[in-house]
Amino acid sequence: MLLREVEYAKPASVADALSILRRHDGARALAGGQTLLNVMKARAASPDLLVDLNGLDELKGIELAGDGTLTIGAMATCTEILESAEARARPILGEVCATIADVQVRNRGTIGGNVCSNDPTNHLPPLMCAVGARMTIAGENGERSVPAEEFFLGVYLTAAGPGELLTKITIPAGKQDGFAAVTLGAHGTCIANAAASLNGTLRIAVGCVDAVPVVVHPGGSDDESVREAIRGADLHPPADVHASSEYRAHLAGVLAVRAARHAVERGA
Repeated sequence: MLLREVEYAKPASVADALSILRRHDGARALAGGQTLLNVMKARAASPDLLVDLNGLDELKGIELAGDGTLTIGAMATCTEILESAEARARPILGEVCATIADVQVRNRGTIGGNVCSNDPTNHLPPLMCAVGARMTIAGENGERSVPAEEFFLGVYLTAAGPGELLTKITIPAGKQDGFAAVTLGAHGTCIANAAASLNGTLRIAVGCVDAVPVVVHPGGSDDESVREAIRGADLHPPADVHASSEYRAHLAGVLAVRAARHAVERGA
């Protein structure tokens, strides 16, 4: 299906982009467009104005601080993260980005676009929750920082509200992380996924089982503790043509155990 007519703006700065978004209720920020344009083609979204962020260097770049903290611009692409020497300080980031779709999508798709679309089948929202990322949102009144667990509010809904932009993602130091997924084909969207971080106590985020990632804190890193934590979350995933609710709930436990094992092995 063809796109309906839509206006286009190419701001010269983040401040300019924010001004345009505030003035136009029907405006949407355009990052890589890998999700938004398909949603528009399906008539599931009909913005009046697309605000193209691709020329804004303020939203790009990957920086590694002396304490191991990573700061990733919202417009950093999956390929840039995969190839970044700085991002290798948190190896799971590149590993997961390498599994997203195909090279063409990774070359265009951005970390900010992926998390802001908050499609429940995306790879990165659960990973951001597991690793304890913080999301910096810019708006009319300046910047604010939101923990990843509070950033995802619903399907296609995040804490970055109308007239606001996600500008960067800050990820603390750590290496003991894991990720596991069952996808549609080798590099398709997820039927279910799970991310784990054992940098301190174990934290697991499960995706595709609710509108937002479900975070659990097992009492230990052994398989049974993880399974118990998932059972305690009382998951009731949606059913669709790819999986029943019961199958997704089963996968959540299986993948959480795999992700936790992956994280534990990183410390061996």
